[in-house]
Amino acid sequence: MKKLGPNAYPFYFELPGCSPASVTLQPAPGDTGKPCGVDYELKTYVAETPDEKPHKRNSVRLAIRKLTYAPEEPAPQPNAEAVKEFMMSPGNLRLEASLDKEKYYHGESIAVNVLVDNNTNKTVKRVKISVRQFADICLFSTAQYKCTVAEQESEEGFPIAPSQTGFCKVYYLTPLLTNNRDKRGLALDGKLKHEDTNLASSTIMTDQNQKENLGIVVQYKVKVRLSLGFGSSDLSVELPFTLTHPKPPETPPSSRTPSAVPPSESPDVPLDTNLIQLDTNTVGYYANQDDDFIFEDFARLRLKGHDNDDTEA
Repeated sequence: MKKLGPNAYPFYFELPGCSPASVTLQPAPGDTGKPCGVDYELKTYVAETPDEKPHKRNSVRLAIRKLTYAPEEPAPQPNAEAVKEFMMSPGNLRLEASLDKEKYYHGESIAVNVLVDNNTNKTVKRVKISVRQFADICLFSTAQYKCTVAEQESEEGFPIAPSQTGFCKVYYLTPLLTNNRDKRGLALDGKLKHEDTNLASSTIMTDQNQKENLGIVVQYKVKVRLSLGFGSSDLSVELPFTLTHPKPPETPPSSRTPSAVPPSESPDVPLDTNLIQLDTNTVGYYANQDDDFIFEDFARLRLKGHDNDDTEA
């Protein structure tokens, strides 16, 4: 803070807990303009009077991103069962599916356990498993986008013949943005400039009445479908789950030992404590060497902004 001069003022702010997370809808290839979504921008300006409006010469903007972290409390393991009866056929077809857990982090594989009991005279041809994203758009008018972000179709162990029971198999799917960059309307976590992002995290809603205030509500479901071939309708179940980021570890307060003090500093000199704290073990040690470059870049950008304003005028 001392290096910035007497006119530097540290500050902080907190976003309300009920505010929506940063979400962006992926545009189609070739689309121009800013994509639809929820984003945040911190704007700071200086003025001589409270009524003065900000402009390019007295303001700066900083894009920020709000992410969602799921609660650490474990949730019940997703499980679903469906039974179907057919005309002109005795018995029924039973499908049961479950996930190994309810909460997954981005990049994790989802294990889907499928159990089939065929007590009919029908033949089950194949199984298809998909991970689907549901994005409810509550910005202007209520709409919903559905996108399949991972899928797998298998005939291994099939067909399941009539009166065959006890079929059980585990399938693995990994929903990733890498495999879905061409899908228009796919919800993504808000991204900063020149940074990649990932699929949007599940929206954590503590109150269903707040749905309209969240802008975009994202949910995920695993769908398991059994195909019986021509002349018979399929049998399917859905398993909702949470896709999110892991909670970051809490940063412990910085501590320094005498052995960690850079050779240019004396252990007897007290450190200056400010609201903005830098890592004195690394940044502070090189601060004197980099300050000139930092302020030169700042001055260059400032002069560039003045030139642009004069050109526009």
